Amino acid sequence: MARSTNTRFAVAVHVLTYLAGVAGERPVSSDELAASTNVNPVHVRRVLGPLRTAGMVRSRPGVNGGWELGRPATAITLAEVWRLLQGDDPVLGLHGPNPACEVGRQVQRSLTALDHAVADAVAEELGRFTVHDLLTGEVTSRLAARAVRS
Repeated sequence: MARSTNTRFAVAVHVLTYLAGVAGERPVSSDELAASTNVNPVHVRRVLGPLRTAGMVRSRPGVNGGWELGRPATAITLAEVWRLLQGDDPVLGLHGPNPACEVGRQVQRSLTALDHAVADAVAEELGRFTVHDLLTGEVTSRLAARAVRS
C-alpha cells in the first residue's frame, strides 16, 4: 500500500492533542513537541505556523513561554486541520501527463474530479471528530462501534 510522504496533518493533530492534554497547565516548547512527535523541531514549527494563523494555537514568548491551544480542543475539528494543511494539494498524488496525449488529458481530468471527491469525503469523515475526541479516545471507540455495526 502506498504511503503519503506528507506528515503535516499527522504531526499537527499530534501537536494539538498534546497541547490539549496539558491545556491550562503550562505552555509547551517546540523541542518538547518535537520529542513527542519524533520529528525535527523545525518541522514542528513549520506545522505550527499555519495553526497559529488559523487561531488553533498561540505562542507565548519568554523564558516560560511556549505553545498552547488557541481554542478549546472541542472546537477544533480534524477536518479543519486537514483542509488547512492539505490545501489544494492532490490527495491521489496526481502527475502531469504529456499535454499532447488525448488519453493523458482525459485521465487527468477524470483523476482531478475523483481527487476532489476523495478530498471532500476525507473532510466529511474528519469533520465528525475533534481534537478532544482524540485526547479522550473517542475516535477509536466510535470507529470500533461503527465497524461492529457494519
